[in-house]
Amino acid sequence: MPRLFTALEVPRDAALSLSLLRGGLPGARWIDVENYHITLRFIGDVEGHVADEVANALDRVRRPSFPLRLSGVGAFGSRKPHSIYAAAAPSPDLNALQAEIERICQRIGLPSDPRRFVPHVTLARLRNSSTIDVAHYLSARGNFEALPFKVGRFVLMSSRDSVGGGPYIVEEVWPLTGSDPRSSLPADMSDASRTLR
Repeated sequence: MPRLFTALEVPRDAALSLSLLRGGLPGARWIDVENYHITLRFIGDVEGHVADEVANALDRVRRPSFPLRLSGVGAFGSRKPHSIYAAAAPSPDLNALQAEIERICQRIGLPSDPRRFVPHVTLARLRNSSTIDVAHYLSARGNFEALPFKVGRFVLMSSRDSVGGGPYIVEEVWPLTGSDPRSSLPADMSDASRTLR
């Protein structure tokens, strides 16, 4: 059974900016550029009928498109860092979209996500990276900022990789109002949209 989550895709220009952050950190396993995304709601390994129920419920989301900017880098795991990320700048529209998806998932019986929503793009997973190396990496890149991009849709993605980091498949797409659903696509994802089977 595929592992499902809702997400925002990262368009090509922003992904290229993020790719410049790769390297310079011992013990980092860098995420492939084509797998960059912002997770909105982790759903997990669910049965096919539950996946269909989630997809049908998400059809009701009616939110406007909005601009988003990636700004700053950070690490998860303060005492033992386990991943490096680029942060999304604060966005009321992003928070509202995520909160609506969370409510929908809870309404259909999925357990609430215990983690606080921290919108980010994971850049690397860490294995035995020292806290000093991580601190040096972050301080050297603390002023990172990508150009804003328009969020025109959100997607349901799947992964069969238990380790994390991809490859990911776009299973279903929901456009946000006031945008062409294909306008915010990464160049290599224009034909990736699929319906759940």
